[in-house]
Amino acid sequence: MRQHRRTACVIGSLLLIAAAGTASSAATSGPATPGSATSRAEPVPLGRIVPVPMKAEPGGPGFEITSKTRIRVGDRPEERRVGEYLASVLRPSTGYRLPVTDRSGGDGIRLRLSAEPENKVLGSEGYRVISKRGSLTITSWSPTGLFHGVQTVRQQLPVAVEKKTKQPGPWRVAGGTIKDKPRFAYRGSMLDVSRHFFPVEHVKRYIDQLALYKMNKLHLHLSDDQGWRIAIDSWPRLATYGGSTQVGGGPGGYYTKDQYKEIVAYAASRQMEVIPEIDMPGHTNAALASYAELNCDGVAPPLYTGTAVGFSSLCVKKDVTYKFVDDVVRELAALTPGGTVHIGGDEAHSTSHEDFVTFMDKVQPVVTKYGKGVMGWHQLAGANPVKGAVAQYWGYDRTGQAERDQVVNAAKNGTKLVVSPADRAYLDMKYHKDTPLGLSWAGYVEVQRSYDWDPGTYLQGAPADSVLGVEAPLWTETLSTPAQLDFMTFPRLPGIAELGWSPASTHDWDTYKTRLAEQAPRWDALGINYYKSPQVPWPTK
Repeated sequence: MRQHRRTACVIGSLLLIAAAGTASSAATSGPATPGSATSRAEPVPLGRIVPVPMKAEPGGPGFEITSKTRIRVGDRPEERRVGEYLASVLRPSTGYRLPVTDRSGGDGIRLRLSAEPENKVLGSEGYRVISKRGSLTITSWSPTGLFHGVQTVRQQLPVAVEKKTKQPGPWRVAGGTIKDKPRFAYRGSMLDVSRHFFPVEHVKRYIDQLALYKMNKLHLHLSDDQGWRIAIDSWPRLATYGGSTQVGGGPGGYYTKDQYKEIVAYAASRQMEVIPEIDMPGHTNAALASYAELNCDGVAPPLYTGTAVGFSSLCVKKDVTYKFVDDVVRELAALTPGGTVHIGGDEAHSTSHEDFVTFMDKVQPVVTKYGKGVMGWHQLAGANPVKGAVAQYWGYDRTGQAERDQVVNAAKNGTKLVVSPADRAYLDMKYHKDTPLGLSWAGYVEVQRSYDWDPGTYLQGAPADSVLGVEAPLWTETLSTPAQLDFMTFPRLPGIAELGWSPASTHDWDTYKTRLAEQAPRWDALGINYYKSPQVPWPTK
């Protein structure tokens, strides 16, 4: 399953101004190499982060975190939660107490939820940051916006802020104002835990990486031929037997309901929605092996540990199939506070087109019956998408025009789209022929290729308002450790995040690759393994 360059808008000029410096002592005098002695003393130029903000106006002496700094919140619990999160990031590296207090004051770091017009115009995820001598203020209409503002401040601080031991500082944020909001409402990544199973702590780590770049959706691929990864009480062998292996024959694993809820809650604490996927009617060998009655011939196949696709299918003509789907969706929906359940639908090569349409006609109402919106891979467009359905496009340059037209026509009829072109956004595609991990069926995807495209216009003919956003899927046929996930995710994920967040007019490879390179010391501090692409001017140490 799974370029054109735009001239940067006024923000590019602002960032160059910031890099050139201002007369004040807190403004930066040049683009010092991150990690150098100069960069430790100088703040990051305002707005020179990823994703690049909508508007950055440098000016003034800026703010410095000291041993006397307090994090001031109001009386709303949402403000305090974001404040405590910020304190948890800052305390280990600064060594400061940084008490979170609801006592009012004009100094310190101030987090404010406010419905004033200047915030409301930035929407539910937008925010403002005002950095000046003595105070750093983050305001938003929503807790989500406050959290995104914190991620911006985090990147404006020295990279040493990410370390878990006390560092020397200073801890300065360049002076000025940032006003920011996302281009698209949907900005996510998919983690395939079916081909190789990843325990809760590994998923949490991935969530934190997504949050740093303001992504707001975690699509969890919970079932496939190689493994079923979520406990279902009414069909217990799905997890205990169907989840007992993985690609290559390892032990596999699955999430208990409590563990799944733990992932969902952790994502919510990072202002992220979990979208669970149960892929069907194909990619179902783990389920078919667990329950013989789901097979048309009543014979359960053996568990599968290979990587070929397209050979399995639920039995569309059996009533028990829809009892199975109803039970699984009911239990999964009850565990998932988000509004969407993904029902897969790709590569159902063993299901006739007629049966595929019949299956989708019966399954989509099950999802809506339990209060969730339907999402599926773009093959859903070849059936009859229900009102409000979302089709996730994973085609690529060699995808036939008829298939593209089918998706575009569905969009014209009201189906919403999330774009994940395999030769741009798939994080498991090899960077080049010698990449030791990943696959290459969609081609090689270097860092520039993954950045140099526009999600809003990729599917020509699709109405602009049909595109909800972008997702970067990470399939794990060849990936089994966090370090391997890191290597294929970075440095491509931040670029996909920027395509989803930043205005289209700011998308410019030449300016982006410099900002991307400046992220590397931060990844080093966070312990993130990454591919050192020759296309990126990485800092020298």
